[in-house]
Amino acid sequence: MSAKFNLMTDSCCDFSAQDIESANISYLPFTYTEADKPDGGLSGVDDLFQSRSAHDFYDQIRWGAAPLTSQPSQMVYEEAFRKAAELDKPTVLVTLSSGISGAYNGAVTALHRVQEELGRELPIYIVDSLLGSTAQYLLIEEAARQRDKGISAEDFVKWVEGARFHVHVIFMVDSLDTLRHGGRVPKSVALVSGALDAKPLLTFNVDGSLAFLGVTRGRKKAMRKMVDYYAKKHSNSEYPAVAAVGNADCEHDGLRLGSMLCDVDDTIRLLPSTIGPTIGSHVGPGMLSCCFWGDDRRDKKNALASKVRGVRQA
Repeated sequence: MSAKFNLMTDSCCDFSAQDIESANISYLPFTYTEADKPDGGLSGVDDLFQSRSAHDFYDQIRWGAAPLTSQPSQMVYEEAFRKAAELDKPTVLVTLSSGISGAYNGAVTALHRVQEELGRELPIYIVDSLLGSTAQYLLIEEAARQRDKGISAEDFVKWVEGARFHVHVIFMVDSLDTLRHGGRVPKSVALVSGALDAKPLLTFNVDGSLAFLGVTRGRKKAMRKMVDYYAKKHSNSEYPAVAAVGNADCEHDGLRLGSMLCDVDDTIRLLPSTIGPTIGSHVGPGMLSCCFWGDDRRDKKNALASKVRGVRQA
C-alpha cells in the first residue's frame, strides 16, 4: 500500500545507512567535535558511520577523545522543511528525546520560522520520541511498518504518541563518566558508580529523561539483569515480539545478549544495531542496550519514581 506521508527522523536512531535507505526514511544529522583541540580532534558529522567506522570512533574515545555533540542547526532544519513543503505528501519528523536534547524544540522553532516565511501552515508534524538510540531505533523500525500500512499522517502521529510509551529500555554503560561530562547524570552518582567498580544500568523516564536502575558487579551479571528485565517487562499483546539490541563497539557482547534473550523467549525477533557517534559521545565504548515492546509505561505499576538521584545495588 502506498505511504501517505514521508517519514523523517534524526541520526540518533542508530539505523545503518543501508537499512535507513531501504526503509525509505530520511534523517537529519547531528555533529560531534572536540572544539578545544586545534585540529578539531574527534570531529565529524553523524552520518551513521559512513565516513568513519564505529571501531575507529570508539577507539579514539578509549584513547582519551571527548567529543561534544550538537543537534542539527536551524539552517539544516529549515532547509529540510522547505524541501518537505514542496512535496505532494505530508512529512512527519520523529526526534530524539527532549529529555536529553534540544532537538525537538529546535525543530519546532525552525518549522514556525519557515511557516512565517512562506505565509502558510505546512503539513509537517514534529513528534518527540521521548527516547533515543536503540529505543528510537525500535520505535522508528515499527513506525515504518505503520506508515507502509497506508495510514494518514494524523493517525500516524497519534500512533507514535502512544507507542513511544510502550517501548521499554534498559542499557548498561561501562562508566558514568561520559554521561556526567555531558550533564546527563549528577556527579555524585557517577563518582559512587566508579568507586564501586560497577556497571550502571539505566533507562528512560516517561518524560524522556534518564533514570538510574541500579548497578551490578561485572558485565555478565549486568547482562543477566537485562535479560531478567526483558522477561519481566515484555508483552506481545499489542506489539511485535521484537527486541533491539545495541552495542557500542562490543559486538560480541551484543550477540551474546541476543542469544540470552532467545533462550527466554524463542518467539523473539532480534534487531541488532550499533550505537551511533552522537549517543556514543556521551556513553562511551562498551554500552549495551536492550529495548522491547511492553505495557504502557505511564501506568503506575510500570512508572519509575524519579529521575536519576541515587544509587541502588541491583
